[in-house]
Amino acid sequence: MPQQRLRAVFMRGGTSKAVMFRQGDLPADRDAWAPLFLAVMGSPDPNGRQLDGMGGGISSLSKVCVIGPPSRDDADVDYTFAQVAVDRAIVDYSGNCGNMSSAVGPFAVDEGMVPRPNGRDATVRIHNTNTRKIIVSRFGMDGEQAAVIGDLALDGVAGTGAPIRLDFTDPAGARTGRLLPSGHATDMLDVPGLGQIEASMIDAANPCVFVRAADLGRSGTERPDALERDSALLDKLEAIRRAASMAMGIAPDTETAAAIPSVPKVAMLAAPAEVRTLSGRTLTAGDIDILVRMISVGQPHRAVPLTGALCLAVACRVPGSIAHQLAGVGQNGDLRIGHASGVVLVAANARVTANGIEVPYATVYRTARRLFQGEVFYPALERRQAT
Repeated sequence: MPQQRLRAVFMRGGTSKAVMFRQGDLPADRDAWAPLFLAVMGSPDPNGRQLDGMGGGISSLSKVCVIGPPSRDDADVDYTFAQVAVDRAIVDYSGNCGNMSSAVGPFAVDEGMVPRPNGRDATVRIHNTNTRKIIVSRFGMDGEQAAVIGDLALDGVAGTGAPIRLDFTDPAGARTGRLLPSGHATDMLDVPGLGQIEASMIDAANPCVFVRAADLGRSGTERPDALERDSALLDKLEAIRRAASMAMGIAPDTETAAAIPSVPKVAMLAAPAEVRTLSGRTLTAGDIDILVRMISVGQPHRAVPLTGALCLAVACRVPGSIAHQLAGVGQNGDLRIGHASGVVLVAANARVTANGIEVPYATVYRTARRLFQGEVFYPALERRQAT
C-alpha cells in the first residue's frame, strides 16, 4: 500500500516547532486525527528519536497545529493544538502551546485564511479550541507576507527575528475554569511515594503545579541533561503532577492523570541566583526575578514552555503562592523568568478584588518562521495499525 500525503507547513514558533495543517485538509472525523498525527510525527518510538517522522525526539519538537475557520464571532481563526508523545501512542489535546501560538497568525495571513492588512501591521484574533480562550496576535508585514526579519532575540533560538506580540486575554481558568482550582494559593499534596509536599496549583493559559526546588533537594539551577539522568527526581515530579491533576479536578484518578501527560505542567521554582545557561552565558541574580525548571510530558524543557511562563507570571501575582514568596515582585510590570536557556520577559496584569483575583491579560513577545511547505508523507494508516 503506497504512502499517504497531506499538504503541510513546518514552522518554528518561539522555542518550539510543529507541523501545521489546514483543518479542511484533515478528515472530518476528529477521531481519525490522532493516528494520522502519530504517523506523521513518527510516534511511538521506543528509541525516543522519532527518526521515522517529523518529530525531533523531545516534547517541544513533537507538535501539531490545526488552523481552520473561526467558530466564534470574536475570532478570525480557530487553532487546535496537539501534543504528540514521543515514546507512547498518545495525542494530547488538553492544553495549548504558547510558543506555537506565535506561528498561527503569520500562518493564517500567509495562507490567505484571513485578509491581508492594508498597512504594515497585522492583527489576528485566534480562538484556541483547547482552552476556549482568545489570543490576539500582532505582527508586522513585509509586503504580502508576515515579516520574518527583525531584531528580537529569544534565548534558546539562534539569531533574531521580527517580533510577534501575543496578548492572552482573560487567561485564568483555561482548563479548570478557575485561577485557583483548589481555592487556595498553596496546598499540601499527598503524593504516593513522597509524602506531603507544599504546592501551588494555578490555572492561567495552561494549568501548572509549582513546588520549591529546595523541597526536593534541588537548587533550581540544574541543567536539563542532568535532570534527564535523574530518574528518581523525574518519578517524583510525575507523581506530584498526577496528584495535582486530581486535586485540580482535571483527572478523577491516577490512571486518568497518567493518560493526560501535558497538563498540568509541573515545575520546580527557586529564588534568583547566579546560573549558567546552556549557551555558556552567566546570569546573575539581578538579571532575573524567579528561576524555573519545568517538565512537560515527562521531559525537562531546555526553555520554559510559553504557557508555563505565562502561568508562572500570573502565579507571581497571587499573594501567598510559592511563586509570589520566591519572586517577591509587585502586582504589575514585566517579570523576568530565568530558565535553562536564558530569560523570558512576561507581562501579567493581575488585580486583587473583592471577588478574587482578576487577570485581564498576559503578554509576551515571540518570533516565528516558516521553514518548509509542501506535502508530508506518512505510512498508510491501515498498514501502520496492522504492524
